[in-house]
Amino acid sequence: MMKRSVAAMALVPSRTNLPLKILEFFNNSLNGQHTESPTPPVGEMNPRKVVVALYDYHAVELDDLILRKNEEYEVIEDSQEHWWKMRNKEGQEGYAPSNYVQEKGHLGLEQYDWYLGDATRQRAEVILMQQEREGCFVVRNSTTNSGLYTLSVYSKHLSPHRSHPQVKHYHIKKDGDAMYYLSHNIKCQSIPDLIYRHQHNPGGLCTRLRQPPSLGKQAPTTAGFCSNKWEIDPGELNLLEELGSGQFGVVRHGKLRRMDVAVKMMKEGTMSEDEFIEEAKVMTKLQHENLVQLYGVCSRQRPIYIVTEYLKYGSLLHYLRGKERTLITNSETLLDMCLQVCKGMAYLEEQKFIHRDLAARNCLVGSYNVIKVGDFGLARYVVDDEYTGSGGAKFPIKWAAPEVLNYMRFSSKSDVWAFGVLMWEVFTCGKMPYGRLKNAEVVDHVQQGRHLEKPRYCLPNVYDVMCLCWTESAEQRPSFRDLRQNISRIFQEE
Repeated sequence: MMKRSVAAMALVPSRTNLPLKILEFFNNSLNGQHTESPTPPVGEMNPRKVVVALYDYHAVELDDLILRKNEEYEVIEDSQEHWWKMRNKEGQEGYAPSNYVQEKGHLGLEQYDWYLGDATRQRAEVILMQQEREGCFVVRNSTTNSGLYTLSVYSKHLSPHRSHPQVKHYHIKKDGDAMYYLSHNIKCQSIPDLIYRHQHNPGGLCTRLRQPPSLGKQAPTTAGFCSNKWEIDPGELNLLEELGSGQFGVVRHGKLRRMDVAVKMMKEGTMSEDEFIEEAKVMTKLQHENLVQLYGVCSRQRPIYIVTEYLKYGSLLHYLRGKERTLITNSETLLDMCLQVCKGMAYLEEQKFIHRDLAARNCLVGSYNVIKVGDFGLARYVVDDEYTGSGGAKFPIKWAAPEVLNYMRFSSKSDVWAFGVLMWEVFTCGKMPYGRLKNAEVVDHVQQGRHLEKPRYCLPNVYDVMCLCWTESAEQRPSFRDLRQNISRIFQEE
């Protein structure tokens, strides 16, 4: 009989925990005998994973698969988090973004155009007021009761005493028989049925429900440009108008195939290019609705191009300054901006990723007041920029925590400090922190334990959140997850 090698012996699992049939398979295989693989018991076969497309997806590469909204697909391989290999009903196979589909057995409200998930009351109002259509409506998760929902509907005729349009909010309730209702005369077993009934009968609402917003629910961004590459051919880019410039170089609007993108054209000598290119592979996998998506880089030429998601209204800082008159007293809108930034940062915190340069200038504004955090991680690769402190340290002084000023110790908690300064920027509509104080004076100010003063129109409970971010000890500062809960709680109080 053939001797077993040490390597072969190492492959044999512990005998004590295996059924007899599987033990026979291992023994026969190691002795050179061929036998059929043990058949898993009935019920342990891997079931087919069938998903339904929530959005259309247009294939980018030859090995991508086109998705059609509401059609079913079989998942063949899902080892990658963001891109799955799927098969359509015609038998065609290819890759498509996993956040564009939902497992068939777990389809929830996500499949409906009127469902906006965790959108706040303020976001719902912005979307509906911009539509200006009677009976336009959305359903969102309740901010006051976990697991419940709120219906928001636009009407021009809420009451004889109100001449201007308004958005009315209704809690979707559930009775003891698990029936959903908005008013007691119409009850249904599901929320979609309830919506359908109120589309034909106002049933106590301010108006009959008509249609959801035409552009309220847009397809999410994909992690990277496509499934199999992060290096982008510059020949695929069509560069358009200049959007701005900064310490890294010029930013231009562009088209990548049919997709709008922003292209950062990096000035040579401004960053450690080779190190950044390696990190870009990881950064393309970071994906959240409140992060500017990195699609890829053009690194085989100079200058390097960084290709990201395009947001039409530009930096949050310029947006705040341009709309100060309408925003400065609108605390709910400003707080919603902070909450969105906090959600994006909570995701980075969860991924163990440090931003290092969080500020209003590095956040972008899209349609319907969507706010996304950008330029995360780039500060780490800066070679020479405007943020030069004493001793050659490079960081934005006015947003820097004490441990950064003293020891250049960056962490998610130093990002929390910067988030407090960003909140101050938001509630002052883009004023410069610490006014005209020079960097050295700011360092003294912070090291003496002094904080930025409360903005004029900022509510005390919002300023309390800022002050929590400016706790001197990094360990005692709240996490972004805690801050997200604190800010959401303020919305419930309003």
